[in-house]
Amino acid sequence: MRADFEVRPQNIEKGNEVHPTAKSIHFIFLFFVFGACAAQSQQSSVAPLRAPATPLVVHDPYFSVWSMTDRLTGGPTRHWTGERQGLVGILRVDGKNYRFLGKDDDDSVPPLEETSRQITPTRTIVTQQNAQIELQICFLTPSIPDDLDVMARPVTYLTWTVRSRDGRQHDVVLYFDADAALATNRRDEDVVWSRDRVPGLNLLRVGTEQQPVLVNWGDDLRIDWGYFYIAVPDTQGPATTVAGNEDDRDNFIHAGSLPDEDDLEQPRMPQSRHPSIPTLNVALALGKIGSSPVSRHVLLAYDDLYSIEYMHQRLLPYWRRQFPTFSTLLRGAEHDYPVLEQRAEKYDADLEKDLVSAGGPEYAAIAVLAFRQAIAAHKLVEDENGVPFFMPKENFSNGSISTVDVLYPSVPMFLFLNPRLVEAQLEPVVRYAQTSHWKFPFAPHDLGVYPLANGQLYGGGEVSEDDQMPVEESGNMILMFGALAHAEHNADFASKYWPLLTKWAEYLLAKGFDPENQLCTDDFAGHLAHNTNLSIKAIEALAAFSQLAQMRGDAAVAKKYGDAARAMTTQWVSMAADGDHYRLAFDKPSTWSQKYNLVWDTILGLHMFPGKVAQKEVAFYKTKLNTFGVPLDNRAQYTKLDWTIWSATLATSPDDFRTLVHPVYKFLNETPDRVPMTDWYSTTTAHQVGFQARSVVGGVYIKMLAEPGMWNKWNGLALHKNP
Repeated sequence: MRADFEVRPQNIEKGNEVHPTAKSIHFIFLFFVFGACAAQSQQSSVAPLRAPATPLVVHDPYFSVWSMTDRLTGGPTRHWTGERQGLVGILRVDGKNYRFLGKDDDDSVPPLEETSRQITPTRTIVTQQNAQIELQICFLTPSIPDDLDVMARPVTYLTWTVRSRDGRQHDVVLYFDADAALATNRRDEDVVWSRDRVPGLNLLRVGTEQQPVLVNWGDDLRIDWGYFYIAVPDTQGPATTVAGNEDDRDNFIHAGSLPDEDDLEQPRMPQSRHPSIPTLNVALALGKIGSSPVSRHVLLAYDDLYSIEYMHQRLLPYWRRQFPTFSTLLRGAEHDYPVLEQRAEKYDADLEKDLVSAGGPEYAAIAVLAFRQAIAAHKLVEDENGVPFFMPKENFSNGSISTVDVLYPSVPMFLFLNPRLVEAQLEPVVRYAQTSHWKFPFAPHDLGVYPLANGQLYGGGEVSEDDQMPVEESGNMILMFGALAHAEHNADFASKYWPLLTKWAEYLLAKGFDPENQLCTDDFAGHLAHNTNLSIKAIEALAAFSQLAQMRGDAAVAKKYGDAARAMTTQWVSMAADGDHYRLAFDKPSTWSQKYNLVWDTILGLHMFPGKVAQKEVAFYKTKLNTFGVPLDNRAQYTKLDWTIWSATLATSPDDFRTLVHPVYKFLNETPDRVPMTDWYSTTTAHQVGFQARSVVGGVYIKMLAEPGMWNKWNGLALHKNP
């Protein structure tokens, strides 16, 4: 039965479209290569890591599915918020069923034994077995930052490779289903489901009946519009697909097959959770399997129709610039699968090698785990002229969109891997700041609450200066523009917004050195006057503005702000001194804090502060180490994961860097809180204090910016591909 697939965004020309939307299992590396999506043939030198949560299908703040247990079969798969979004997999071997993914309420199917799990930047590869067979499961999300067209595609390839272990042949059938909750915010929302076919692919689709596109906004929220798809290639052997419900899984368990007809009749549809949960179901008959591996794959994809509302205009996802319809996207993704598989494997190997070289195996493990999370906290869209906007959600904080002090800690990863993404992060912010909506002399905090970027809502919003972050956000914006110019070897992007940057520099000149009782990015700690680390940010930002002016050929402006920054630095060193370290606040003796903002002094070649300042701070941090890290400051035992790596990057000794990073690695290995990487946790208990799945973990790539040769290598490759 053919469903009506012609639900479309407005003003888009119609085409041939299919629209509408225990024991820790350690990061053990594979020493063999077989089938599709195989692990590297040589052992990686990245340290083994038991991830708190394992990325599976991770694309953006809405399409984001994780395993939050030690084994893929240890519990149901979940959205990053923790809401259950079930993917279930069963392998039928000689008439007996074994579960390889997820966990249903019945739990009647015994799990395969999980023997290894490897997380790379773009892939999650898990090996399971019993006495008869070995199964490798690979989730490939080719989010390669130097190729925006590929990175923007909301498609994950799920590949299975099976071989016999006992020298005998075995009859094998793969079963996989996906819960309709992948397309809902609440599990009681009515959904509709259907199937279709495009050349080379059989499609299953599910989405809400109401389709409230870009209506709801908030933090602890899932998508409730658009359509989730499973696409099954028809070139890889017998396959049965059913748009049905959980009863079909029971049928497969008992009979080894799926029904011939879809569950599309009234009054079952539209339906929420009763009498049976709507699911999309796939069975792949592999036939007789011997020692030669056999592989199959499906595509898991999401069409969100429109992705973001920016200044009351709906924006399309960036992939639309390459593909006019979702059907052409799916066909293109299937066509590109073999090439992308090889590209992803090489990308992973090259990046891991350089991460280990720069910071050691434990640092590399942290950075690898951060990779997909940092990207997937963003959405890549395009404006009406095709200009990319890369807009993050402030996950489990307050849900803000394009928060400036969330962009700032995340930006090192994108400066390193593709500076064009930094342009795409900054563009929507500065455009907003130029409008009449933003009347203040300092930079804004946010653009609204995801997915509605219609103006700042945090603190006093567009109305008052109450609970704003004037020094914080102004310093952040100028530093990001300065770092971008450093990466691109020109100030062209800054020149487009020079009057705006000048206004913010003037604000810092007047207010930045000894900040008033303001919030900073660590707003959970409350207001703080005379904040020495915030003062560093203002000084470094003024020095970066001077550097930008010099790049633009404006020597007078460069001298004005450079001289001011140097004078402030001299005052800072005297006023902040507190024996063997520097104070939390100028007026608070016997206090201390991590001075992570100082990292730009060397990275950008600003050289404002004497080297002894960073050396003294690093030595002091080593005396404050708890089991799981250095506290953020003397006020509490919690820390920020991203800032700790920034502070560690101040170290001139590799041993000192590793000393400060090791407790962070230990935290990730041992935290009892099974959520996508939190950046705010206790250094004594390893418990999450707050936040999870945020883009700020991209900040751990700051170490790579401190390695000029590597930075030039990676961003040079990206700039060559994205002129």
